[in-house]
Amino acid sequence: MDFSFSEEQQAVGELATRIFTDLSTHERLREFEAEPEGDRFDRKLWSELAGAGLLGIALPDEVGGAGLGFVETGLIVEAAGRSAAYVPVIETLAAAAPAVAQFGSEAQIQRWLPGVVAGDTVLTTALVELGGTPSAPSVVAERSGDGWVLSGAKACVPSGMIADAVLVTARVEPDSVAVFIVETSAPGVSRERQPTNTGQPEAVLTLSAAAVGPDALLGAVEEGTAVIEWLVERSTAAIALAQAGAAAAAMALVAEYTKTREQFGKPIATFQAVGQRAADAYVDTEAIRLTAWQAAWRIGEGLPADKEVDIAKFWAADGGQRVVHAAVHLHGGVGVDRDYPLHRYFLMTKHFELTLGGATDHLLSLGATLAAEPV
Repeated sequence: MDFSFSEEQQAVGELATRIFTDLSTHERLREFEAEPEGDRFDRKLWSELAGAGLLGIALPDEVGGAGLGFVETGLIVEAAGRSAAYVPVIETLAAAAPAVAQFGSEAQIQRWLPGVVAGDTVLTTALVELGGTPSAPSVVAERSGDGWVLSGAKACVPSGMIADAVLVTARVEPDSVAVFIVETSAPGVSRERQPTNTGQPEAVLTLSAAAVGPDALLGAVEEGTAVIEWLVERSTAAIALAQAGAAAAAMALVAEYTKTREQFGKPIATFQAVGQRAADAYVDTEAIRLTAWQAAWRIGEGLPADKEVDIAKFWAADGGQRVVHAAVHLHGGVGVDRDYPLHRYFLMTKHFELTLGGATDHLLSLGATLAAEPV
């Protein structure tokens, strides 16, 4: 199996890495973190990504995109995770915008995607169900003339405070589901900031008999289940890729610190216990990265990827926790200093661990899939 990227993919990854490294610096991130009530959306970085053509990397040529695929998007997501950047790459680039391109009408594509490519529009998804699963949404959609009326609430909406529109999953009685593109400025739609440890601008989205037109329905009601599965699969794979970047960044900090921190006149990296702990964390980091890219490649090739996504998310959740805990321990007291960048990767990892299911959830899903396969 060839794990190397093509020249075009390498160019995308290098460009993304350079932009994130130059702009999402420790000092820049501290500016956002100094404003506890701020949106923590790096509009300058988002604009630079747009100018470089990266926001439309997987969107069609007709809206100004590059027409590439999920692997190229994954390179941007991994770079964002490595720099702990405050930009909505997972929800917008890996999930919502490609979903509009895949399932949307021509009118929906032209309404939303040129703005994404230009960096003027932020799209997000509302997939989290408190106490439930994305396939069984709590929001209810009722027909009203040619349009729909949506009622209910969604929690943990990523970038919910800055998004222009949200892909909302809803239940259509008696036994169907559907996805709607809901403008956050529409009547009956309200948002409330939902604090997170990472400071990401999540929100609780409340729909109070919010009326939307027929053009809000993404695809057809009969496609609702497939659209939701599509969104969840890509969102979960993107989370694993972002975790791969975060784990790699944490290990880079470990390598630099243990080489320069001396005890008993020697760098602590030369101590056997330190080396063994770091080696175990490195193995976990590589496992996170390889399983994430295996899932991303299958998605990009249009192959079934349900098992691979479950495996990737398990490693991102389970292995990611071991990596950042080891990183904190190997830094000693410095590891818990919020003036030092390691704390961001620790908090990001905890956030990624629980988003769209933790390690146990994905092991159970994987087990159910394997059990259902013929012997």
